[in-house]
Amino acid sequence: MQSAQSTSPAPSAGGNSNSRQRASASLYAIQVRAFLEAAEMVDTDPEVIEDLLDGIPMDSEDGDIDVEDDPGPETADRDQEDEEEDAESAEVDAYMEAAQTTWTPQEVKEMKHFLKEKGMAAFVHEYVVQRAIPIPKLLYAFGVCLCKELRMKQRRTLLYFLRVALSRELESRERLLTYNTIDDVVNLIRASKRVLVLTGAGISVSCGIPDFRSRDGLYASLQESGEYDLNDPQEMFDIQYFRENPSVFYSFASKIYPSNFIPSPCHRFIKLIEEKGKLLRNYTQNIDTLETLAGVQRVVQCHGSFATASCINCRLRVPGTEISEDIMNQRVPLCKVCNAQQPPSKPVKKKGKKRKNEWEDSDESDEPDVPLYPPGVMKPDITFFGEKLDDEFDRSLMEDRDQVDLLIIIGTSLKVAPVSDTISHLPHSVPQILINKTPVRHINPDVVLLGNADDIVLHLCRRLGWELPEVPIPSSSNLDAPKRNLKKRPSAEFESEPRRVGDSHVWLFEGAEGGKFVQEIERKFEESQTDMASGASTPLSSAPSSVADDSRQMKKARVQ
Repeated sequence: MQSAQSTSPAPSAGGNSNSRQRASASLYAIQVRAFLEAAEMVDTDPEVIEDLLDGIPMDSEDGDIDVEDDPGPETADRDQEDEEEDAESAEVDAYMEAAQTTWTPQEVKEMKHFLKEKGMAAFVHEYVVQRAIPIPKLLYAFGVCLCKELRMKQRRTLLYFLRVALSRELESRERLLTYNTIDDVVNLIRASKRVLVLTGAGISVSCGIPDFRSRDGLYASLQESGEYDLNDPQEMFDIQYFRENPSVFYSFASKIYPSNFIPSPCHRFIKLIEEKGKLLRNYTQNIDTLETLAGVQRVVQCHGSFATASCINCRLRVPGTEISEDIMNQRVPLCKVCNAQQPPSKPVKKKGKKRKNEWEDSDESDEPDVPLYPPGVMKPDITFFGEKLDDEFDRSLMEDRDQVDLLIIIGTSLKVAPVSDTISHLPHSVPQILINKTPVRHINPDVVLLGNADDIVLHLCRRLGWELPEVPIPSSSNLDAPKRNLKKRPSAEFESEPRRVGDSHVWLFEGAEGGKFVQEIERKFEESQTDMASGASTPLSSAPSSVADDSRQMKKARVQ
């Protein structure tokens, strides 16, 4: 899979005759392997995988795709095989030449622009359905040159190849260079009318709810405590693990149950955007329902919430309040329907430790273990790993992508699909603002505001002349309001001005953890300043090493 525009994931088509021996078989196997690996990022179905593997040479021992050259016959048939190899190599060369000449640079630019503005579905409809351009020919524009065997695959498989190429292109957004400063952010918020806000656990940390992936987050705490027998802390939210042992989840669910908390300034900021008539929608990855408690109406809870609960056996759905007492008391809630006629469960018999010369003929150890829990266990309607997101997510995103005029990302590392893929499916011309404690390296937002999210939104509100809504108090009388975290500044009273990183689009607020990302920006800025000071006539010259090193160390210290 290769063209003049891409070196991945295809092998090189150049080189001497030895490197092109068995070109067809090897190229076929390597391209299939690349597309199979892409299946982890681009959804596909078993029929496509089966079609991909059909006809591929496999290693007889371990089932791996065989990409090694066969030894070949050592008889007079070698001449005939050499001729076949030459013909195959000529065919590959013809494909490569077509890949480089089919589309002009302007045509490729227009196709990529259409994709990034209209999205993948619109691109497929326009170019595959309306214009009826063959998929192998379309792939040339995205640096993909299929071998002969893959060109003959089913249409569904060819569409999968196209989606892989389009997804890779959508991930490469170019930053809009017209936006760099906090003033730009303020003006964007003030001028925008359809703001899409994408939020994660970082907006609830100040409420007392731990996030998941930070160095002090939930996963790190679970890993450090060693309290549970988990190979990976994420197993805590794995649906299969929950079915086997729901008590692990319920042992800590009370720590993230929403009845214990009140909305943060970030939640109220989203509500304020809605009150101003500017909120297109809030896509939240959080399960704490604090957006709803803050009064936000246009919210999609991408990963579900505690608002309702369902039986994993009969699918009975009930209000989340019906299992709240069990959650707060760290009990596993059971379905009242499935367990209505169930006799009390017997205690689990633990196998005794076998002692020498005893129980030699005992059949007791062969008896199956009694299940720890009956089949009807209730589960909050939050999306665990291994479960599909609610259809509302896809439906809302399709509606919003053509309306959004500003994207604000707050408090998320964007590491969990499919929400993490959301921004690549929005028009690339829509301005993007990131508000987060740490950089998110795999995206390219136009302005990056690093620090405590609450402090940042309070600063923006002050600049906008906006006042946050009052803090809503939970209506249940048996709930205690959370204690104020004295380690965090409760208001803008002690606010310090943010610091710009060089002349970049990155700004540091209180609590920022910029790390190497910020250090690299500062290093480049210092080098450019040094070049300017020297008149840019001697580009290899630099400041004395001791002075430069001292300066860098001082700046590094401020961003740790």
